[in-house]
This record gives sequence, C-alpha cells and structure tokens, in this order.
Amino acid sequence: MTDRPQPGKRITIRDVAKSAGVSYQTVSRALNDKGEIDTSTKQRVLDTARRLGYRPSRFARGLVRQDSTSVGLVIPNLLNPYFTEVAAGALAAARRRDWHVVVYDTAEDEEQELSTLAVLGSQVDAVVGYFSQPGPVIDQYTSGMPVVQIGRTDVAGRFGEIRVDGEQGVHAAIAHLAASGRRRIGMLDHDHHGEASVRYSWYADAMREHGLPTFVTPAAQSIEGGQRAMAAMLEKHPDLDAIFTYNDVIAIGAMFQARLLGRRVPADFAVIGFDGLAIGTMVEPPLSSVRIDTRRVGAIAIDQVGQLLDGVKPEVATVRATFLLRGSA
Repeated sequence: MTDRPQPGKRITIRDVAKSAGVSYQTVSRALNDKGEIDTSTKQRVLDTARRLGYRPSRFARGLVRQDSTSVGLVIPNLLNPYFTEVAAGALAAARRRDWHVVVYDTAEDEEQELSTLAVLGSQVDAVVGYFSQPGPVIDQYTSGMPVVQIGRTDVAGRFGEIRVDGEQGVHAAIAHLAASGRRRIGMLDHDHHGEASVRYSWYADAMREHGLPTFVTPAAQSIEGGQRAMAAMLEKHPDLDAIFTYNDVIAIGAMFQARLLGRRVPADFAVIGFDGLAIGTMVEPPLSSVRIDTRRVGAIAIDQVGQLLDGVKPEVATVRATFLLRGSA
C-alpha cells in the first residue's frame, strides 16, 4: 500500500488514522476498546493498525508524558562489564533525550533471545542490541519497528548498524609484543559453537605479519573460563611468553592463572585483553588491552534510533579499537 510509512520509520496513531480514514481520536478509542465507536469502524482501525505494523508502547502509555519514547536494550550477559559499559552509554544518551531504556538480558541463550523479541513489540518503540538470530527472524519479530544491531555485519537493510573494528588495535598489540621480544604468543578465543571469532582472524593475520606461529585455545567468557583455558594452554604449550584474549574478562582470569603457575607478569609472561574496560585498572598489574570506546557505542545506538524514528536510515557506524598499554604487557 502506498500509504504505509517507509521502513524504519516509527508508525504513529496519526499514520493509522490517515490510512483508515478516521480521526486519531477514533483510533485511540478503537485501540483502547472504548465504547464510543461502532463495531465496523473499530474493526477497520484494528485491521489497518495490524497491516501497518503499529505497535503501541505499554511503557510509554504508563508514563506521565504520553509521547515519551521507550527503547529496549538487548544484551547477552549483564555480568560481563563490557555490556554494562555499553548500557551506561546508551542510558546517558537516552536521558539527554528524555527517553526511557528497558534492559533485557538474554543470558546468551538463543531461546531466551527469541522470547525477548516476542515481548519487545508490545513494550517498546525501538530496539537496540546484540543478537544471534538471523536478520529475517529479527525483522519478523520487529516488523516496522526501528532496530539497531551492534557488532554484526549481516544486518538487514532497514536496520541501523554499529560495527566494531579491532583490526588495527590487535595488530598494534601484537607488534608491541613482538618488538619487546615475545615470540610464542597464544590466544584464548571465545568458544562459539566451535567457530573462531573475527578477533582470532585479526590475531592470526598479525602473527603472520611477524612470521610467528599461532596457538589458540577456546575459553568461556568469564574469569573462571579464562583461568581454565590458560591452564590448558600452558599445559600444552609451556614455552608461551604472552597471551592475547578475546576479551578483558578472560584476560583477567588468564593473568591470575599464569601467576598461580609461577609466571611473572609482565617480566616473563605478557597478557593483553580486548575491550579496554575500567575493571582492567583494578587488577595488579593493570591490564593492557585493545580498547573500544564502549560509552560511545551505546550513545551511537541511541542516536541511530532517533534517526530511524525520524524516517532516516542511518549510515553504518564503525567504532575502531586502539591499543591501550598498561602494566601487564
């Protein structure tokens, strides 16, 4: 239908009213099941709302300001401080707009993610987050709703997109290790269904640049996961003199374990993480890392929601990581 608002634009009561040929007060009465409207008109309004993909926000209706915008922020794991920092950036940006953010934790579970997506449509006006589901599935659950995906490249055409590019940062980290005489540099990678991460590909490319061999062990994304993976790695390759990890949480566990096994950090064993989190300053020695501006990621996501609500498809945003040298390398 030619009267349907363009994809990505927030569909309003006025859009439904225009398409159904009634006043927006009539649409409000129909959607709220008021009695002052005849049955055929009510059905026409409901059919039109369904066709256009209009989704009233339960949260917004319950707030003092009826025009307030609510955003659902979907993250895989609140216990991972990376996502907490991104959420803090999004919350700060939303406050500046007087918007409301509702945080959903999917616990890195695909079924929970689907369940969250099923709920989102009737609760918020836009969705931001980290998803494992393919684009068509997300599109099906969020038809017409503004969506911003973070950290993916296979993003559906109507969605906003934020990419994290750590290639140069990882290359700088490996170059630092090589320049300081490290030659046996391993990686603890995120174990995701047996597939190597893109961060592993950056590490492997950087190692090839310096003519160095690669060593990889999978690790769960936790301090305990880092400890277990570091123990396994050093048992298999006791001559390693440095480790690069998928994220800072794994790196902290790796550093604890390396020291338990008698390695001096950084004197004879260097540790570099990825994310550049504030928690890295709370360990001794402070953790070197490939740093992402996490607050900026959250702020960009909210800015892209604003563009989508205005009917503008935002350009792909890329946040580039840099090497942050602290005491562990």
